[in-house]
Amino acid sequence: MPQIADFDAFSNIRLFTLTNASGMSVSITNFGGIITSIMVPDRNGKLEDVTLGYKKLDRYLNAVDKPYFGAIIGRVANRTADSKFTLDGVEYELNANDGVNHLHGGKTGFNAVVWDAETRVGNGFKSLRLTYCSPDTEEHYPGNLDVAVTYTLTDSNGLSMEYEAFTDKATPVMLTNHAYFNLKGEGNGDVLDHVVMIDADEYLPVTVRQIPNGQIVPVEGSIFDFRQPKTVRQDWNDEHPQFKTTLGYDHCYQLNRDDLADDELMLASRVIEPESGRVLEVYTQEPAIQFYTGNFLDGRLMGKAGKPYVKCGGLCLETQQFPNSHNTPGFHDIILKPDETYNTKTVYQFGVEK
Repeated sequence: MPQIADFDAFSNIRLFTLTNASGMSVSITNFGGIITSIMVPDRNGKLEDVTLGYKKLDRYLNAVDKPYFGAIIGRVANRTADSKFTLDGVEYELNANDGVNHLHGGKTGFNAVVWDAETRVGNGFKSLRLTYCSPDTEEHYPGNLDVAVTYTLTDSNGLSMEYEAFTDKATPVMLTNHAYFNLKGEGNGDVLDHVVMIDADEYLPVTVRQIPNGQIVPVEGSIFDFRQPKTVRQDWNDEHPQFKTTLGYDHCYQLNRDDLADDELMLASRVIEPESGRVLEVYTQEPAIQFYTGNFLDGRLMGKAGKPYVKCGGLCLETQQFPNSHNTPGFHDIILKPDETYNTKTVYQFGVEK
């Protein structure tokens, strides 16, 4: 059975630990649905925590800098330009929390609420199902939104996340998880020598306010081309006009899904850490993925092992739709209507390369 414990002294906030037959374990709290730990073996069988985060709950509660370590992100992931959108002729002005923009669901997004939780054990898997009812006008979004996120750990070292949502009024919805990975072990330096593949022919350039500029641009011949595996550092260029704004990779990629059904999982990204041999594969039903290299980490935050999180101390692979789609004609339709069900799945599959 999954282990359940109070997270520090907070009786309504618990820490759930799922452990599989291979010894891999994942710890998740019902505060923000945050993945606080992922323990996976290296090529020699040594278990290490490969996701960034805090040891104490109060650090998550009081994080002024909001790195969103391991959290569920919603109602709408990424940035909403000028914190507003128009739906059915009505303009909605959201809470601004990133300059003039609305970021990752606002000041009290899904990363900062307490979810109801239940566990389940089946043949070869263990699950944690989290549910939350986001009331009408929360963060100024329209409609009551019922959300469920199910984390499932399999005996084959896969961690899946299944997202569901229902609404009683049309509203934008785009959910993801904001886990940061360092396959050397959290706090063990940067990820610049991680070898990354992203199956995408195109990416979305951003403006100086980190909003997609509306263009979908080929990666061919650019620093953004990860179709063939390469280290993060290989084409890093601080002088690139995009990096002047983002300080590193923080861009959405349009995945190569043309030949796939909407509900078919695809291998969107593969990450290898050569020293440990650890491998992370990201499978998803989503059409896009945000690749972020922890550019705003600066060594001031201390990790679970007491080590500082340096710049590029972790990388994120956030499966999603295009950012600011609800304000950009030609981008994805992220409006959920009362007669529809929001349903999407992403899998983090861990392994080793001998």
